[in-house]
Amino acid sequence: MIVAFSISPSGGDAVDADGGMSAAVAEAVRVVRASGLPHQTTAMFTYLEGDWDEVMAVVKQATDAVAALAPRVGLVLKADIRAGHTEGELAGKVARVRAHLDD
Repeated sequence: MIVAFSISPSGGDAVDADGGMSAAVAEAVRVVRASGLPHQTTAMFTYLEGDWDEVMAVVKQATDAVAALAPRVGLVLKADIRAGHTEGELAGKVARVRAHLDD
């Protein structure tokens, strides 16, 4: 499965001096990187690939890491659950679209 998720801290130590939340979000990304699962972080979401239990465990750990800095945390999660497609889909899905675009 592939999960696209975004964690948004509110208040507390999560807010940077400039009003951003990058330091708290970086804590979530550290958890994702340490997981060893295939992942990609973009400006709006982090994508994570693996089986249900391992992906959801990482999402929980990343959320907990942000919650340690913020009194309130929002989580947006979207999952692509496709039997028989458990590896290589982060790149595979994009490659199949690019094949139609002649990139």
